[in-house]
Amino acid sequence: MDLSTVWFLLIAVLWTGYLLLEGFDFGVGMLLGILNRGDRAAKDRDRRVMINTIGPVWDGNEVWLLTAGGATFAAFPEWYATLFSGFYLPLLLILLALIVRVVAFEWRGKIDDDRWRAWADRALIVGSWVPAVLWGVAFANLVRGVQLDADHQYVGGFFALLNPFALLGGAVTALVFLTHGAVFLALKSDGDVRVRAGAFAAKASVATLAVGAVWAVWAQLAYSVAWTWAAVVVAALALVALVVATRARREGQAFVASAVAIVAVVVLIFGSMYPDVMPALDPANSLTVDNASSTDYTLTVMTWVAVFLTPLVLLYQGWTYWVFRKRISGHQIPAHTGLTFARNRESVPASVGAGREDDVPADGAEPR
Repeated sequence: MDLSTVWFLLIAVLWTGYLLLEGFDFGVGMLLGILNRGDRAAKDRDRRVMINTIGPVWDGNEVWLLTAGGATFAAFPEWYATLFSGFYLPLLLILLALIVRVVAFEWRGKIDDDRWRAWADRALIVGSWVPAVLWGVAFANLVRGVQLDADHQYVGGFFALLNPFALLGGAVTALVFLTHGAVFLALKSDGDVRVRAGAFAAKASVATLAVGAVWAVWAQLAYSVAWTWAAVVVAALALVALVVATRARREGQAFVASAVAIVAVVVLIFGSMYPDVMPALDPANSLTVDNASSTDYTLTVMTWVAVFLTPLVLLYQGWTYWVFRKRISGHQIPAHTGLTFARNRESVPASVGAGREDDVPADGAEPR
């Protein structure tokens, strides 16, 4: 096996890690507007429980995306160039959504104000839904093939990416992440959030199985190769096991089942693409692992770096999950400690002399 094929497989592994780990992050964010119940205080408490289940790990999970992008740039520069120029608008939308999501995570608790938290929650919800859908659209187009010219430049336009197969792929990833996130919440939380997450996962898993089966069979029959039937079968069995486990409220088994399903789908996607890295509707214009790769020297250096550093990264991230392995419930959530900005609403006469204060704070209030 040559190094270009090795790095194609390593990039597939990196995307597997990203979709597996960031998938439940997206799912939790998507569920912020669905699972909370009760009055304003109860909803806020439930949302804080949900956010805190992924609080220690969400930013570490996003590192997988950075690593996958960096590895693609270094190992397959022409693939990177064609992909990021041709898919510029959807990738820009994903980037903006991720930025909004990061800001909402970091700033939600900085100010003790209901409206501030409401806007942060909306940002988290939108910032989770948009990538969950658009990643599916992007990968489905890579399986189907896109319009590349003889110079390997994308010439199809944005709306050519919104074909029925790709839109169904977006629905699949959204449902998979939604179910994956609900299972993770049921596994990591306690109390009302755990109960509602488990009930939602039991319902969502059925829809995920149905829609996922249609897309996987379509992909296999129209765009894939014979051996990837194994990935389709594994994904189907995993989703069936997910339905059974969620109905029985076996949270650990359900999480393993959803994880196996995600891994199998990634195998189907990259197996359908190979030996291309970016298939074209005209096969003569496709980018392959050979014509898109870097030099052997570059790939050799990258391989040695990966051999030494990848185990360290995996050990560190595994240790993080072990440290924060316990469940979170509402009674563990402290009172808000964010900043407040009290304003003096009493009218204050204008200054008429030098050295007189124009704005005098009311009793106990902070100056503006």
